[in-house]
Amino acid sequence: MASSFLSLTPFFYGKKPNIVPSIPPKCRGSVTFAASTKISHSWTNRRSGNYQPCLWNDDDLQLLNSNYKGDEYTRQVEVLKGTVKKMVIGDQPLEQLEMIDNLQRLGVAYHFDDEINNILLNVYKNSNDQMKKDNLYATALEFRLLRQHGYHSSSEVFDGFRYKAGEFMLSLCNDIKAMMTLYEASYYCFEGESIMEAAWEFTSKKLRYVEGDHVDPILTIQVKHAMELPLHWRMRRLKARWYIDVYEKQADLNPIVLQLAKLDFNILQALHQEELKDLSRWWKNTGLGEILSFARNRLVESFLWTVGIAFKPRFRSCRKTLTKVIALITVIDDIYDVYGTLDELKLFTDAVQRWDIKAMKQLPDYMKICFLALYNTVNKMAYNILKEQGHDVVLNLKKAWVDLLRSYLLEARWYHSGYTPTFEEYTKNAWISITGPLVAIKASLFVTNQTNQKELEFLESYPELLYWSSVIFRLQDDLGTSSDELKRGDVAKSIQCYMYEKGVSEEVSREHVKNLMRETWKKVNTHRVAVSPLSQTAIGIILNLVRTAHCMYQHGNRHGSHNHKTKDHAMSLLFDHFLL
Repeated sequence: MASSFLSLTPFFYGKKPNIVPSIPPKCRGSVTFAASTKISHSWTNRRSGNYQPCLWNDDDLQLLNSNYKGDEYTRQVEVLKGTVKKMVIGDQPLEQLEMIDNLQRLGVAYHFDDEINNILLNVYKNSNDQMKKDNLYATALEFRLLRQHGYHSSSEVFDGFRYKAGEFMLSLCNDIKAMMTLYEASYYCFEGESIMEAAWEFTSKKLRYVEGDHVDPILTIQVKHAMELPLHWRMRRLKARWYIDVYEKQADLNPIVLQLAKLDFNILQALHQEELKDLSRWWKNTGLGEILSFARNRLVESFLWTVGIAFKPRFRSCRKTLTKVIALITVIDDIYDVYGTLDELKLFTDAVQRWDIKAMKQLPDYMKICFLALYNTVNKMAYNILKEQGHDVVLNLKKAWVDLLRSYLLEARWYHSGYTPTFEEYTKNAWISITGPLVAIKASLFVTNQTNQKELEFLESYPELLYWSSVIFRLQDDLGTSSDELKRGDVAKSIQCYMYEKGVSEEVSREHVKNLMRETWKKVNTHRVAVSPLSQTAIGIILNLVRTAHCMYQHGNRHGSHNHKTKDHAMSLLFDHFLL
């Protein structure tokens, strides 16, 4: 199933996605209801998601006040940056690559974009074969950094090691750092790269047995962390928060680099806190969290997504826009998945498609406030772009929402008719309903001060990079949320569709989805370096969206259901600063 599914070209490629709601004739299953609510003077059976209340209220968020907002700290960062910049430029080739690696893991590489790009371009053009000769660690590190930055670095650099299999395997088993570096590099492989696939199979097996005996304990911690979720799939900001703590314990740490990482983290956290306070006021003013009490109130979690997608200071407008989008998506998703009747959902979808305030009259009372909040928020976004850039993007923003709601409606039709789609049928709709295209298009409009029309049109054609990235987003979401969502009465997810279609257990189905997700990442890697109108910034946002999904759904549903991981991540990124 994996190979046949992955070999398909997206059925909509370059065209409007065919997601017109329809119901196949074959139906099965049943519908259950959990509650009754009075709406528009009529009684209607309503399901309940039984969501946990919000962990953070507006009053608490408005009390946030960091000490790291002043010019004094900004000046300290500039001094530290100057010192580190000299280190980056002056080191030998391998030391340069190791410095770049550390700066990236510590979350401060964005301060040295020009220097890093120049170094990697030079490495790509003038690969140092002598440095890599018999040095698997250096080879793997260079390969991974080049692939990470969009260079088509050839996996043939590992051929020499492959032909010395016995000697290579023996030395590798004794070099945990080289093995971990190769393991991380293998996740950047393209489709059909047998060398990298073999490297992954070997290292993933061997690294599982790494123990603390005779191994640097800090390295052991890093190996276990890498095995839990590979570097390529990790949310960059959360990775930085974790790595700063680990780096501080290393014997070979650079104190100036560590000081820069901690100070920069605190300054960025202060900026993010101010943004969160503004957004909390906006959310409170919409009234959605209180009036639509059946839906999830998840503003902080929504903001956490945007920190994962675009954390840099210059992306402030993007973060604020996407937080509003994700908060609205969360409420609307609950209306379609749980609360709304099928007739009401048809009316809401039609109202958004018409994008006319008069269409609101046909909606039940609870939907009117949701429609108006969406209508006003989207129009204000379009107004700001028109005012600042001179581009009218109302239709672009509306189209992305319409496509999303039509996919929601199809899932609602499936549920209310008791229909379980095939795995492929489900995926063809679910890559839209996971919201990847909507978020990517919104982000592209607000990540810079000037709309790139070619980039926007390309994203609206739903290119393969966006498609495959959204498929991963959907699969990771299903792995983390499907059990809870089925309990509350949601449509069958990919895991259940595959179970029913193939007649296999949930365990087998989950393993299939995990393997499929890894295979799909290879397609993302391939299309990530393909020639396209997309800027590196836009590509980075698409990849970071998927990485944040891995974080949010790795251990269950951290967006919908509160657990200790949800709170820990929010506290570590948004509220707890480093002591200096």
